[in-house]
Amino acid sequence: MNTEIFGVIAMFVITVLLAIPLGRYIGKVYNGDKTWLDFIFNPVDNLFFKAGGIKPEKEMTWQQSMVALLVINLVWFLLSMLVLMSMSWLPLNPDGNPSMTPDLAFNTTVSFVANTNLQHYSGETGVSYLGQLLLMFFQFVSAGTGMAACAVVFKAIKEKSTQNPGNFYNYFIKSCTRILLPLSIVVAIILMFNGTPMTFKGKDQFISMQGDTVNVSRGPAAAMIAIKQLGTNGGGYFGVNSAHPFENPNYFTNMVENICIILIPAALIFALGYMLKRKRFTWIVFGIMTLGFLLLVIPSIYNEKHGSTAVGKMGILQSHGSTEGKEVRFGAAASAYWGISTTVTSNGSVNAMHDSFTPLTGMFAMLGMMINSFYGGVGVGFLNFYIFIIIAVFISGLMVGRTPEFMGKKIEAKEIKIASIIALLHPFLILVGTAIASRLYAHDPTAYAGWLNNPGNHGFSEMLYEFTSSSANNGSGFEGLGDNTPFWNIACGTVMLLARFLPIIGPVAIAGILAKKKYVPESAGTLKTDTSTFGIMVFAVIFIVAALSFFPALALGPISEFFGMR
Repeated sequence: MNTEIFGVIAMFVITVLLAIPLGRYIGKVYNGDKTWLDFIFNPVDNLFFKAGGIKPEKEMTWQQSMVALLVINLVWFLLSMLVLMSMSWLPLNPDGNPSMTPDLAFNTTVSFVANTNLQHYSGETGVSYLGQLLLMFFQFVSAGTGMAACAVVFKAIKEKSTQNPGNFYNYFIKSCTRILLPLSIVVAIILMFNGTPMTFKGKDQFISMQGDTVNVSRGPAAAMIAIKQLGTNGGGYFGVNSAHPFENPNYFTNMVENICIILIPAALIFALGYMLKRKRFTWIVFGIMTLGFLLLVIPSIYNEKHGSTAVGKMGILQSHGSTEGKEVRFGAAASAYWGISTTVTSNGSVNAMHDSFTPLTGMFAMLGMMINSFYGGVGVGFLNFYIFIIIAVFISGLMVGRTPEFMGKKIEAKEIKIASIIALLHPFLILVGTAIASRLYAHDPTAYAGWLNNPGNHGFSEMLYEFTSSSANNGSGFEGLGDNTPFWNIACGTVMLLARFLPIIGPVAIAGILAKKKYVPESAGTLKTDTSTFGIMVFAVIFIVAALSFFPALALGPISEFFGMR
């Protein structure tokens, strides 16, 4: 037990120690400061700028940045639909995997373009090598898109008054070439040396100890696994994701991959501090996120280490904790830590089956996605947190009788309206989607019998988890749900689209509007936003919004299941 807990603590400490210098480096990249990698990446960036006709020094309005974001994502969407629906006759398909149906191709395309990577197909059998490479490309650019949008907000907050908070294309290219690419190369090499395949050969065969001939899928896996973790993408090259011994060969790779999940989201907070030159504010934000993360991960580890109540009633000793759906080479503690790490971010990769978690651990995983701002996805995690900051500033100002201001800019009706709409969008998509699915199943359970292998409270949790994962752009799932159907493919695809782009546009719009306002220097009457008191206020706003929005649904699912097992 002590060894398992030590491993978890080591992963978290190493993540923080790496995030601080990485955040400083990212801040320099977005600031345009010199870095020690300039001599390598300046020519690479200039090649992309020249090919795309981009003038990186020309700044854009926030509206122009959002138009650019939407247009390039539309192009990627059309390209992906074409490839995924034509894989059977396109090259790089040595295993003869079939093309996708239109509804599955729609879901998969939206999923990867939206940095969700919700997979309603099994990785190694559902996509050709060409399809895997295309999806790997999307894992780079979708992560880069979120980081670029975040950089626009950073620049808008930093400037005392500006109409043009940076150049989206400049931030996007540099996010991919200077941050995601070099880190991915390092991680991919580590995985290759530990046994993860990186080849274009088809399936291999071996004779098992029972004498059976087994066909084993392989392919260019190491490269995809590296960016899936670093870019909080999470899409598995193999069907069972990072529980597969090729994706995650040993405890060392488990540590490396888990560190990668939180690394860039945490580093971006320190990048903000570098750009704003406000270290205290940075640590307040990081502290709130870390507190929320620990409040989810500690009870989850406790629950998984103490085993399942239902199994215990059968008289079965659970000396290693709850082991159902887990890899024994990782153990209950590391599996629970990964489960929360992957759901507080928008990663969604798994090294254990979340459907087999004890009920309360499953609830904490859902809560991480429902809150969606404790670290969060690369870039978009801070954007979601920014919405709560705006709401907290407004409420705090009303409570103490001071003008609501953030970084010298007054928060007025327009900004709070946008923030409120974005804050309500997330629970709306989750709860309405779950309500529709529940109504359909309850109305005719025979027609939708393939949906749920576990009816009752757990079946409701499976549907709630699927829409929560889609809206949080997470991608993990309670896999007892039969989700490769037209309803789930189209419904989840629609939710992913709305939940990806509106929560990016909203914070960028708020930051852009505030950036144009007159800067008001801090005075004795200014509401301080870099104090522990304000941090508690932001945490309270997050807790109240999540509790009020989602407690009734959680009570019907995992909470009822927990008490039903007592």
